[in-house]
Amino acid sequence: MSPLVGAYLIQTPVQLYRYLLRCCRRLPTAAMQHHYRHAIRQGYNSHSDEDDPQRIKSIIQRAIADADWILDKYTKK
Repeated sequence: MSPLVGAYLIQTPVQLYRYLLRCCRRLPTAAMQHHYRHAIRQGYNSHSDEDDPQRIKSIIQRAIADADWILDKYTKK
């Protein structure tokens, strides 16, 4: 199950970036939100020169799965 509705529609890195930032809003504390927003920004900047469509697709799938895991981790407490 995806953390937010519409995760399957993500096709571009910018869509992924916005999606992950929206996921951060669901974290319980402001410190967690700040930490993960920073990590998302760093990941986006480090992969900004990626041009292989297959690699971009795998990064998107992995990021959505990671966001799902993180949200499950903090919401099940």
